[in-house]
Amino acid sequence: MPVTQQPGTELGASPSTPAARAIALVKSYGTGDAEFRALNGIDVEFAQGQFTAVMGPSGSGKSTLMHCMAGLDVPTSGRAFVGELEIGTLDDAGLTQLRRDRIGFIFQSYNLVPTLTARENITLPIDLAGATVDEEWFDFLIGQLGIADRLTHRPSELSGGQQQRTACARALIRRPELIFADEPTGNLDSNASTEMLGFLRRSVTEFGQSIVMVTHDAHGASFADRVVFLADGQLVDEIIAPTVDTVLEQMKQLGR
Repeated sequence: MPVTQQPGTELGASPSTPAARAIALVKSYGTGDAEFRALNGIDVEFAQGQFTAVMGPSGSGKSTLMHCMAGLDVPTSGRAFVGELEIGTLDDAGLTQLRRDRIGFIFQSYNLVPTLTARENITLPIDLAGATVDEEWFDFLIGQLGIADRLTHRPSELSGGQQQRTACARALIRRPELIFADEPTGNLDSNASTEMLGFLRRSVTEFGQSIVMVTHDAHGASFADRVVFLADGQLVDEIIAPTVDTVLEQMKQLGR
């Protein structure tokens, strides 16, 4: 199935505009002596059509960064953008529309609705928007993800890998311009993990997708085009064209 239009281009995004970016992003918890800065003035850009992994030690701010840049959490200060749209300027309705129409999410815990079938979970964002499912795109996705024979099953009747592939199809069904994935392979065995990472890689290469993935796994990060490293709420390094060995070496350095 040829892809004639990259995600986000119909929204007027310039190819030179980052898929997402943060400027001086700060997220604090507590006050005074008890204040803890999960993010401490981060400046970062995530390019369109690129697979970026975000890594760092536990507590470095990886998931907090993703949540603030995806409009799931509110930063204490600083600015976050999806394309040319500044998230901080949006009201609740605008945030809902942004997350529904322009961003896809894949979480470690799958976040499927237990009472819905796999098909109903996949089409949920479209159903909530009152839109019509593109059946050709739907069939292509479920074929690529290998879940065509599981569409009438509820999450409890699916394996972990099948649930995560269902969540991945849900994230892509509206062809969002940007996907945030938070430890998407954390609950999968090695085979299911490699299959999921391979599909995310193809989503970038073949569909022109933009993906930002939080991970602690060097093998997972090696599927990315770029890895950015956080420590103590700050961006400290990056690797272009990462390998398992280069990622492990950098993580070792951060652990010292």
